[in-house]
Amino acid sequence: MKKKYLLLFLLLGITLFSEAATRGDVKVIESSEDIRYLSQKIVKDYLFLYNHPQKIEVKDALYISLSKLSDDLRVIVTTTKDVDTKDILEFLAYSQDQIKSLVDEEVDKEKAALMLDYSETLLEGADSIASSHTYDFSEEERMLMVTKEIEYLLERITKYYMAFNVKFNTHTNRMQMDESIANLEKNLEKIDLYIYPNDLEEEKEKLKKYWQINKHFFQKTESLFIPNLVLPSIDKLEDIIAKIALYHSKNQ
Repeated sequence: MKKKYLLLFLLLGITLFSEAATRGDVKVIESSEDIRYLSQKIVKDYLFLYNHPQKIEVKDALYISLSKLSDDLRVIVTTTKDVDTKDILEFLAYSQDQIKSLVDEEVDKEKAALMLDYSETLLEGADSIASSHTYDFSEEERMLMVTKEIEYLLERITKYYMAFNVKFNTHTNRMQMDESIANLEKNLEKIDLYIYPNDLEEEKEKLKKYWQINKHFFQKTESLFIPNLVLPSIDKLEDIIAKIALYHSKNQ
């Protein structure tokens, strides 16, 4: 009888541990997705500031993003037990400190180049951390992750759009931008195949329409640079994606 109770206790302990591990994995994955997004947004905003140093509100937005980045790193630190993840976090924390130092100083082209490098460091680190934490997503959760990927890709594409105007129009950057556009359209196809309520179907049509307009500008990056028009348009696309993300979040 004692063995029976001991076995029951062990099984219960394993189940609780598994559920706790799953919840932890979800938190780490969510924070990793935020870091991927912020890694691109921070540099995109910095490059915009390079062109418009008088816009104090952009610098304020950079500090807000850095604060969010710090929060996400803290969540992962306090949640994960993975040794490799903890090692990667040290590099990401260092990169975050370096980015903040650059933001604190006067904007120039050399710092912009460093910011582009740090954005890729943050991205690679976030991808590595996410790959170390697995979770069996439901269909709605997978669609939610699609919206997160679209948000990240919109920021990444716009980052390169801004970079080209600062004369960082390298072949590698062009390839990265084209690849991001292709990946974005693959994810938009997943949104397009999903049947939403009528109000969100209307938003979905707007999403497709606005994306095609922005894609035209991105394809003419070298000859048509209009950030004051493109950036608010990207914000509008992200607002639509946020509505779709909210639907999938509530529908789980």
